[in-house]
Amino acid sequence: MSFTLEAYQEALDWLYVQMPNYQIDGQKAYKPGLENITKLCNFFGNPQEKLKMIHIGGTNGKGSTSNMLASVLQEQGYKVGLYNSPHLIDFTERIKINGVNCEKEFVFDFIQKLRNIPEEILPSFFEFTTIMSFEYFYQKKVDFAIIEVGLGGRLDSTNIIKPLVSAITNVDLDHQNILGETLEEIATEKAGIVKPNIPIISGDERDLVKNIIQQKAIENKSKFIDATEISTDLETDLKGNYQKKNIRVVLALVDELRKQNIKISEKSVENGLMKVHQNTKFIGRWFQFSENPLIICDTAHNQAGLEMVFAQLNAIEKYKHIVLGFVNDKKIDEVLKILPKNAQYYFVKPSISRGRSPKEYENLLISAKIDFQIFETVDAGFQAAKIKCKPQEMIFVGGSNFVVGEFLEKNL
Repeated sequence: MSFTLEAYQEALDWLYVQMPNYQIDGQKAYKPGLENITKLCNFFGNPQEKLKMIHIGGTNGKGSTSNMLASVLQEQGYKVGLYNSPHLIDFTERIKINGVNCEKEFVFDFIQKLRNIPEEILPSFFEFTTIMSFEYFYQKKVDFAIIEVGLGGRLDSTNIIKPLVSAITNVDLDHQNILGETLEEIATEKAGIVKPNIPIISGDERDLVKNIIQQKAIENKSKFIDATEISTDLETDLKGNYQKKNIRVVLALVDELRKQNIKISEKSVENGLMKVHQNTKFIGRWFQFSENPLIICDTAHNQAGLEMVFAQLNAIEKYKHIVLGFVNDKKIDEVLKILPKNAQYYFVKPSISRGRSPKEYENLLISAKIDFQIFETVDAGFQAAKIKCKPQEMIFVGGSNFVVGEFLEKNL
């Protein structure tokens, strides 16, 4: 079969059906452990062993941190591969080099190779996209590949790599049905990316989390670097107050890479931090979609992320029209406790199968005594907000990656 855009879309649709996909199917698609990815990498000749990699995990901030670091390295003149997930609009966003998505033709050809994979491997969607990124970066001969952990760390398929340095941005409650109910359990899973003799950077401010990561570093005879001890006034073009914490992790990563004789100038750091959008085409984190009216979207979807985003929203002195949607495992009652005041709400259903209809939690909305309407699609909610929003007011879109993805796909 030869490549056409139609054939590419058909191949992707087939991939989503064939491979259990956590983004769409939830927990039943999650395949913990490195057995599958090990077999897959062997099948493709272990491209990950021929690459210089940087591994970035954490609950929140790993996407921003990996894109900031990519931008810094690009400013220095390096060819930088970046593997992030999930995508917001097109699958190819997951695999980029210097801000350019991988070619649809490469994705199409790689999916064809699936047909030759031994039956006993049966990879998940994420395992398959992980080996796809390794192979792409190897073929394109990148100087560095920055690999973002998918879910957790210890059993995540990206954990097959042996990076130059690893980082854990922070640890918070998320995916408890898979990673554990407590902060300690989740931190232990995240700390599973610590490897023998490979430096690990921690960006979490709490001693509980710090100690778990540090203990893992001691067990592995790995250098432990506490990024929270760094003080800096450097800024980034990525908006969101939470980016200050991510900048410290980036600076710690840069420092470690320099110690491995990798040239990165101060100018590259400054310029890289200020040109993330331009260099990596990263969107979705406190992304200002328009100025008049002010429209902002953010993919924060767990409690800790939403708390930071809502706190920043509360600091904007405008009446707000807030479009929110969630997936099935979201604890809505906890979200309702932290909603910004002085706002009209538009609750929507993301179109994926895990998308939760607001009708299911309407009684909670009523008891929260907020001003709300319910819509069965993201676009219907956004259009209603747009009609109601006066010039001096603002719109916020969020609650889930899928809500932001649908909004951008329809309106960008």
